[in-house]
Amino acid sequence: MIRVWFNHWFSTSYRLIELMKENEGEKIWVIGTNKQSNSVIRNVCDEWYSEPVTDGEDYVEDCVRFCREHKIDVFVPRRKMLDISKNMDRFREIGVKVMAEDYSRLELLADKARTYDLLRGQENLNIPAYRIVNTAQEFEQAYLELKALYGQICVKFVLDEGGMSFRKISEQENPYQMLKMYAGNSVPFKKYQEWLGAIEPFDSLMVMPYLPGKEISVDCLSTSLGLIAIPRYKGGARHEEIIYDNKIIRMATCIMEKTGLEYPCNIQFKLKEDKPYLLEINTRMSGGLQMSCLATGINIPNIALHKLLGKEIPWSFEQKNGIVSYIEIPQMIL
Repeated sequence: MIRVWFNHWFSTSYRLIELMKENEGEKIWVIGTNKQSNSVIRNVCDEWYSEPVTDGEDYVEDCVRFCREHKIDVFVPRRKMLDISKNMDRFREIGVKVMAEDYSRLELLADKARTYDLLRGQENLNIPAYRIVNTAQEFEQAYLELKALYGQICVKFVLDEGGMSFRKISEQENPYQMLKMYAGNSVPFKKYQEWLGAIEPFDSLMVMPYLPGKEISVDCLSTSLGLIAIPRYKGGARHEEIIYDNKIIRMATCIMEKTGLEYPCNIQFKLKEDKPYLLEINTRMSGGLQMSCLATGINIPNIALHKLLGKEIPWSFEQKNGIVSYIEIPQMIL
């Protein structure tokens, strides 16, 4: 039996855990922890505990202790992945394999500006223009400069996950929309500048052209049999299109070769006038990975688990375009 620990993950990891447990031969026993004691993920876990509430080095210490006490073979972290990766040797010493990249790679790719700089100049890879600012005055200068060249501008903090800090900058306030309609992530320039002025100097903020086209999310895994790369074109509804555009596949392949990523990751592109630009690289299994697995019949979580354990799982799939969607099914929390 292989004992696998998922620490605090998002709810769609429910299906990722199911996929990992679809294993021929040795049983996969999953232990889950979460800040939300009643998370639906507990229904698919074989054991369930509260997530440690500590942070930094204390959290790493708690993780090492948890692995030792629960005889963990494989640790699949999402929360505090960078801290855990920095202390990878501590887990190796107790015989635990961690599904995470090495610290230097994770640290670089967590910084969007350093990621863009690493990949800029690669053939057939489009990187957006950007400016890094730390004061309201620098923001204004960058905004005016880039707006004159590219039109609509957006911002996000360099260290961000899931686009939480992403905002589109608009020229004018629309009180009607802000009061009576869903305002979305659009913020008036003057108001955003005022907010920045109240907290300056602030963490590094990236100012860049807004990419208005479709988002393309490519789920990837490097294996000894080649690169798995499955592109999902996201729409406004719940359905996503699987489209094997050679241009996107080449860009994803270039990124994987340059970064050397070993475990499941997700590369996001966005279109502007039908030209795809790199948006970001998520060094973990994506929330939509289950869609890619369904569309191709490839069990990426299980293949990745066995790769970490030094075993090769054969895989193959036809690059066939299609549409995949999902429905919500209510569940009682066990």
